[in-house]
Amino acid sequence: MSGKKDELNQRDTIDNTKKAPLTTNQGLPVSEDEFSLKAGERGPTLMEDFHFREKMTHFDHERIPERVVHARGFGVHGEFEVYESLEQYTKAKFLTEPGRKTPVFTRFSTVAGSRGSMDIPRDVRGFATKFYTDEGNFDLVGNNMPVFFMQDAIKFPDFVHAVKPEPHNEMPQAASAHNTFWDYVSMNTESAHMVMWLMSDRAIPKSLSMMEGFGVHTFRLVNAEGKSHFVKFHWKPKDGMHSVLWDEAQMINGKNIDFNRQTLWENIEKGIPAEFELGLQIIDENDEFKMDFDILDPTKLWPEEDVPVQIVGKMTLNQNVDNYFAETEQVAFHPGSVVPGIDFSNDPLLQGRLFSYTDTQLIRLGGPNFHQIPINRPVCPFSNNQRDGYGQMSIHKGQTAHHINHMNDNQPEPLSPKEGGYEHYHEKVEGRKIQARSDSFKDHFSQAKMFLNSLSKHEKQHLYDAFSFELGKCDMEIRELAINNLLNFIDRDLTEYVADHVGVAAPSENNESTYDKSSPALSMTNTNFSLNTRTVGVIVMPDVPEETLKDAQEKLEQQGLQPMFISDKIYRIGDITLDATFDTVHAVLFDSLIVISGQQPLPAPAVENLEIAFKHKKAIGFGTDSANIFDSLSFSENDDGVTDIEQNFDGFLADVKGHRVWSR
Repeated sequence: MSGKKDELNQRDTIDNTKKAPLTTNQGLPVSEDEFSLKAGERGPTLMEDFHFREKMTHFDHERIPERVVHARGFGVHGEFEVYESLEQYTKAKFLTEPGRKTPVFTRFSTVAGSRGSMDIPRDVRGFATKFYTDEGNFDLVGNNMPVFFMQDAIKFPDFVHAVKPEPHNEMPQAASAHNTFWDYVSMNTESAHMVMWLMSDRAIPKSLSMMEGFGVHTFRLVNAEGKSHFVKFHWKPKDGMHSVLWDEAQMINGKNIDFNRQTLWENIEKGIPAEFELGLQIIDENDEFKMDFDILDPTKLWPEEDVPVQIVGKMTLNQNVDNYFAETEQVAFHPGSVVPGIDFSNDPLLQGRLFSYTDTQLIRLGGPNFHQIPINRPVCPFSNNQRDGYGQMSIHKGQTAHHINHMNDNQPEPLSPKEGGYEHYHEKVEGRKIQARSDSFKDHFSQAKMFLNSLSKHEKQHLYDAFSFELGKCDMEIRELAINNLLNFIDRDLTEYVADHVGVAAPSENNESTYDKSSPALSMTNTNFSLNTRTVGVIVMPDVPEETLKDAQEKLEQQGLQPMFISDKIYRIGDITLDATFDTVHAVLFDSLIVISGQQPLPAPAVENLEIAFKHKKAIGFGTDSANIFDSLSFSENDDGVTDIEQNFDGFLADVKGHRVWSR
């Protein structure tokens, strides 16, 4: 993939790893960069010092406005390969030539927090991918949840204002557990389905490579004959979907605010890519009205049992950025960046985004030429009569900049659809101008109930507790509002559980949805399970033989696991130098723990880490002379997920692969 990325950036890269003279931005070699020019050694700095002025002015202006939402992001380069031709659905070349590899850039993000917030708040995750195709850039700008908080984009500013820190005191950061958010969703019940996703384990992913991605909206695929199909886009992680526990998330955010991004960065540096398969849900135009909901409603998903996901290709993210600001911060996504064969539906939220994304890039990136920034520039040639503006990076030759023109033989010239020119789908549209919503959008609770019906026992308990935590942070008036206006229309058991935990009386009138459908695809228990990228914290006592450590390391690495040796201080055992101390790492940062004990008793930090790992239902292994370690612990070798690795190494691996030991 390195060749693909270099191809994108080769014209614009400044390689500061190579020997070069220090110069000004005009290329003038500089002889001094430690002292400004003064009138005498103790005198005032002179305005004549153009180098000082240039350096300081650039520093003063080197920040740009962060994104209003999705401010905290992490970007990775990669490539997408389509498995088989989709020409029966679309004429997009990158989807119709089997084996074709298209360079991509994907940016993962949180939504509510500022750029400096933590990696694992309870929040939606952005999942935006730019495909650099030969027909122009296609941006699939989605989230890790398939639905959204509102049906019409005109409500988006209200929602964002509500979920952001409250304006009078700028608190809380990167959190929905506060009054204005719950006031909004309680009064705008079209949010009910999305709130269920937000309170679920989907909102606290274990890894950026262990969450699904969704295009959210209903798009169109259009083939060469002009036939249209409705489509929803899915990303399916090869590593499966896995999350952290909420208690664990809060501890991780204290131990390592960069946990998700650091994990992805380090795995890619080790040569372990993040892989996602692209899936399509497709509905024939003739079947638009055959579902029991409106397929254009962005608060609804298409159940995978009713509309199967067809896996059509794979994205491999395998190269880190060279510079965070130039690439991750300056990348500009837009759902209106499409290629021939991909078009829009009348989803009212999508229609609003088609305006908003261009508008926000203009203020963030300084003007209309943000498409010329290297990370945004298409790999195919582009030419038009647009000129000038802030940040113009191209030199346009020729006398004309208008269409139609005679002087330049009408160049650049539009292409017909048969020649590759983009043609909007010829949809018949008619109706009165009206500010209203279709009745087919007015069921707010059925799919919220379906989501709850689909969860496993432990997932449902986590959701109940998430509601209790969030509403417990709100004023009593807001708790009552949410329970009466929102929860009481979703599920009675949920309503009574949360009401009891936050000190509110459950409504006497039961208005819960009677929708009894479930969808197994909505439960994270129905996913892939793998040892790929899994980490093991190995707690080591000083009197453990070197051969024991080498044997453990070899066995773990042979399975693709990533072991780290931990103790109370850094020391050597033979040729092995331990990796970390209890001061710098913690059980919450690992997928599992192993304790390799000698005759010495466990120190207090080791006991604390093992107890936390047990509480969070992680696999725990023990070995060597470990009989005495359980004297210090509240659990024993007979508990589920606590395994003698010398006697049952395969059992330990099975527990790690299962992510959690839910039977505890």
